[in-house]
Amino acid sequence: MTTMTAPAPALRIGPLALDAPVVLAPMAGITNTAFRRLCREYGAGLYVSEMITSRALVERNATTMRLIRHHESETPRSIQLYGVDPATIDKAVAILVQEDHADHIDLNFGCPVPKVTRKGGGAALPWKLGLFRDIVTRAVRAAGDIPLTVKMRKGIDADHLTYLDAGRIAEDAGVAAVALHARTASEFYSGQADWSAIAKLKQTVTSVPVLGNGDIWAADDAARMMAETGCDGVVVGRGCLGRPWLFGDLARALGGPEAASGDPVDATLGFVARAFRRHTELLVEFLDDEERGCRDIRKHVAWYFKGYPVGGDVRARLATASSLAEIDDLLATLELDAPYPGAAAEGQRGRAGTPKRPALPDGWLDSRDLGFAASCALAEAELDHSGG
Repeated sequence: MTTMTAPAPALRIGPLALDAPVVLAPMAGITNTAFRRLCREYGAGLYVSEMITSRALVERNATTMRLIRHHESETPRSIQLYGVDPATIDKAVAILVQEDHADHIDLNFGCPVPKVTRKGGGAALPWKLGLFRDIVTRAVRAAGDIPLTVKMRKGIDADHLTYLDAGRIAEDAGVAAVALHARTASEFYSGQADWSAIAKLKQTVTSVPVLGNGDIWAADDAARMMAETGCDGVVVGRGCLGRPWLFGDLARALGGPEAASGDPVDATLGFVARAFRRHTELLVEFLDDEERGCRDIRKHVAWYFKGYPVGGDVRARLATASSLAEIDDLLATLELDAPYPGAAAEGQRGRAGTPKRPALPDGWLDSRDLGFAASCALAEAELDHSGG
C-alpha cells in the first residue's frame, strides 16, 4: 500500500506551516482586518496586523482592542507589537497569548517614522544592544509556544548598522524568524533596497528563517530576491497597495500545489473595480459604519486605478463618496472591459520620500549602552498610549 504524505510547507515559522513563503508587512492605516481578509482571498501566507502599541494594549485602549480583533476566517492570526520598555512588551505579549488573540507575534524594530525614532523606538532601538536583547528575550519567554519574530532595518544610517548584531541576538533569544527591510532608517523608503544585506543576514542567522523585504512590486521580484539572497521568504508591503491580488501571483510563483491552484489574474479595469468594491465592503463591515468605510477607502483610489483609463473627475468623486451606492454608480461609468495597462500600472507605489537624517534622542549614538538620557527618552515614549 502506498502511503500518501502531505507536501512540505513552503515556509515554517515555528509551528506555523505556510503554503507560500509570503508575509504581508504591517502598514499603519492599511493592514486592518478588511485588507488582510481581501489579500487572503487571493493568495496564501501570513497576514500581519497594523503595528500595535504595547502600552496601549496593556492599558486596553479601546481603539487598540478593536485593532487586535481578527475575523473568524483569519488563520493564522498575526499581530505586530511596538514598544521600547521590556516590562511593558512582556505584559503585552502575555495578554495576546493568555487571552488567545494571536497565533503569531512580531516585534517592530524597523519603523523609520520620526515620531517613533526620536523616542528611541523602531529602527533606532537595536542600536542599544542590551535593551534590544532584553526586549526580545522577555518577549520570547512570554510568548511560550506562540512563535515570535522580529522585523528590522539595516540600521540607523550607513555609519550605524545594526542588523547583523540584532540578527544574532534575536536568534540566540529563540525567535522563530527574522525579517529585514533592506534599507536604513535614514533612507526611509527612498532609493533601492540593498538586497545584499539580506544575503549577509542569511549567512549570519542560520538556525531560523530569514525573510527579505524591500522593492517587491511583482512576483518576479520576489522570486529574484529569494534566488539572489537565499532568503527563506519575502515580506511584501507597498507592492500590494491597490493590488491585493499580488498575493495570488506570489502563491503561484513561490507556493506549494495548494497555494498555487488559482488561475492567473487578468487585471482588466472591471476586475480592479470589483476588487475595489470588495475592499470597501469589507471596510464597512470592519468599521460597522458605511460612511466611515467609504472614507477609509479613499486613500486607496490612486493605488487601485494607477495606469487605468479612469478620469480625474471620477477619481475625485470616488475619493469623496460616502456610500456604497454612490461608489457603485461611479464604478458603473467606467470602461470595465479596458485591458490591463502593463507598465503604467506597475512599479513603485506608496510613499518613497528622500533620504533624511533620522530623528533620535539626544546623545543616542554616543554609546551602544543605555545611559540616563536615553532611559529618559524611552520613559517618555512609553507614555504614548495612542491606539495602534
